[in-house]
Amino acid sequence: RRYQIGAHTKTDLKDILFGYRKQVLTGPVAVRARDVLRQIAFEHELDIITGKVASDHVHMFISYRPNLDISKIVQWLKGISSRILLSEFPHLKKQFWGRHLWARGYLAVSSGNITDEMIEQYIQEQEGEPIVDDSRFSIDPS
Repeated sequence: RRYQIGAHTKTDLKDILFGYRKQVLTGPVAVRARDVLRQIAFEHELDIITGKVASDHVHMFISYRPNLDISKIVQWLKGISSRILLSEFPHLKKQFWGRHLWARGYLAVSSGNITDEMIEQYIQEQEGEPIVDDSRFSIDPS
């Protein structure tokens, strides 16, 4: 177990997040979405333990600092990625003219009642094949 150590704290906060939308996360859009989400996570000191980009949703199992609110984390991930993807892929901008790439809601589930390994296994069993690269965050090729 890896704890995050603060001046007076030791924490292990993890959540699994789901983001749903239409089946547009394919090919270059999926690869770019994965890379953008990785960059956002890095910039906000989030650790992506594992994840998968499917054609119509994203699964992410993340670890984060105790001073962060999960709603703020989702706001960063969805808001920044939406803005970047809509600006880089004109066909998405036409399809999502309201400037909302992601669905409004999300599901965040704490991993406290199950093991991290169970969550990682669940994500690995979801549709899509991982891209073989140096990351733990894979893309559904369909």
